[in-house]
Order: sequence, then C-alpha cells, then structure tokens
Amino acid sequence: MKAYFDDRQWAHDPQHFMANGAVLPNPEQPERIARLRAGAQAAGCVFEAPEDAGIGPIAAIHTAEYLVFLQTIHTRWSRTEGAGAEVIPNIHPANRTDSYPKSAVGQAGWHQADTACPIGSGTWEAAYWSAQSAIAGADALAEGARAAYVLSRPPGHHAYGDLAGGFCFLNNSAIAAERLRAAGYRVAVLDVDVHHGNGTQGIFYARGDVLTVSLHADPARFYPFFWGHAHERGEGPGLGANLNLPLPRGMGDADYLQELEVALARIRAFGCTALVVALGLDAYAGDPFQGLAITTPGFARIGAAIAGLGLPMLMVQEGGYLCDALGDNLASFLSGVQSA
Repeated sequence: MKAYFDDRQWAHDPQHFMANGAVLPNPEQPERIARLRAGAQAAGCVFEAPEDAGIGPIAAIHTAEYLVFLQTIHTRWSRTEGAGAEVIPNIHPANRTDSYPKSAVGQAGWHQADTACPIGSGTWEAAYWSAQSAIAGADALAEGARAAYVLSRPPGHHAYGDLAGGFCFLNNSAIAAERLRAAGYRVAVLDVDVHHGNGTQGIFYARGDVLTVSLHADPARFYPFFWGHAHERGEGPGLGANLNLPLPRGMGDADYLQELEVALARIRAFGCTALVVALGLDAYAGDPFQGLAITTPGFARIGAAIAGLGLPMLMVQEGGYLCDALGDNLASFLSGVQSA
C-alpha cells in the first residue's frame, strides 16, 4: 500500500497542554511519528515523500486570513515582551461575529479554540507538510490507487476553516476530501477517532456535496463537548449530509461494529465513489484518553468492515497517542483493510 509522510512534519514539538486547570506535557508528541510509521511498515506500507502542491488545495478549505495567521503568528508573538515560547491563547471572542483584533494576543484567541494547540517555531512547516502528505494521498487515489495511508502529523480533524483546536491546525482529511471532490469523485469522510471531528463537520456542514460521518465517544462529557451530538444533521444544502453517532464511554468491539454498520449504510446511500477515513486510533482501550475500549484485533475488524464498501479509500491519520500498542493498532487496522 502506498503511504505518504514528509520529514518536515517532525518540526512541530508542542510542550504544553492544559487540562482541568493543570499544565501538562502535550500528548501530541513527535514520537507518534516513529511508532505510527513502524506500524504502517509492518502492514506493508511503502512511504513516499509528497511533492509540493502549493497553498491552493489548502486554501480551498482554509481562509487566507487564517493561513497568514499560521504563517506569521509565532514571529509576531515572539516580539511581545514577556511572551512564552509557544503561542497559547488566554482570551477568546464570544462569537465569530465579534471584531477582529490587530494584536497577536487577540488574533491567537480568535484563531485558536483552546489551549491544546500551542504554536511553536516549527508548527507551520509541519502542518503544511502534513497537509501536503494528505494531498499526495488524494492524488494517488485519483491516479488509480485503491487505497493509501497518510501519516498526517500534526493531525487535523478539529481544525475549522479559520480555527485551530485539539492539536490540529490544518484539516488534512477535509483538504484531501475537497481534492478528491474537485477531481470528480463523490466523497464521504468517515471519522473513527474517539473524539468527534468537529472541524470537518463545520467545514462541510452547509454543503451537500460531501458526506460527513463520525463515530465517537459521547461529547456530553467528553471533548469537544459542544459538537458531535446526534441532532446535528447539517444545514441549508447540507441538511442530512452529516451523521453523528455518539457512543457510550467504554464501548467495545462488538457494539462498535454494530454502530459502524449504520455509518456504512449511510455512506452507501450517498452514492460515494471515494472514501476518506479520518483514522484515529485513540478509541483503543489503552489509549491515554480512555474514551472507548476497542482492542487491537478489533481495529482489524473495523478496517475490514470499512474496506468492504469496495471504494477507493484514503486513510488520513488523526489521533492515537503514546501507548505500547499504538503501532500495533495501526498495523492491525491496515491489515484488516488489505484482507477485505
């Protein structure tokens, strides 16, 4: 199976993460790359570096204002007297219709949803090449590949068109989906991360040309809290083109696979000709976030069930955090896809 990754994705090395009022080490560590790459290679993936497709495919999803912010904010922030080493917001607008500030501090609050997405000196470069890896994977499908894996790190599914959040800056899965749509495919994004793909939902929420489906731990008491509920079905032309399947905390393999069948039925009904899987592995029972209880063999069953759709499939890495089984879980999922 083709796979894509660029070494410049190592450059993002976040140090801080605030949770429940405590400042902790950031879980989205570069070490994830080594473990995920080893898992993908164990499943037979052969990695290539992406070519540079330019800013255009990224700007098809993200606003120019936001992209300028990401490219320049760390330099501007560093000029602020007493500023920390990373851009972390401490104030936010009440809503998206409030005035847009000029200061670095104010713009950080506008463009960063939470404290889980600190921006360092290497963040833009890493995020850019993470997105380019996803673009290369989409192009591989357009050129005839039946499946491809993208080690997109930093991940992307919590990023909106103009807003970072939850370790995410550029929405790699949405960028890949739009790239495939522009190539003539009818695309669905299936998000199996333990956290709801709120950024992806937000990007496509008022559109009916891309289906978004997410299975995730119930957000009533789990990140991202404000999005991912079952009543969120889309709006305007997108009404009915968004499906959320919030799951009880601790759900295991058998019940998850039953819920997955609901998601797959919706994808079939949409008439898809290509599928983007936002591949979070943090639904694992031993993942640090402890949302669901999927086993390592369970990931193979999930991968095989999704591959059973018979669609060209691009798997874009989202979550899955440092634990002994991280690489094994990826290898299991990819092996399940290839066995179908």
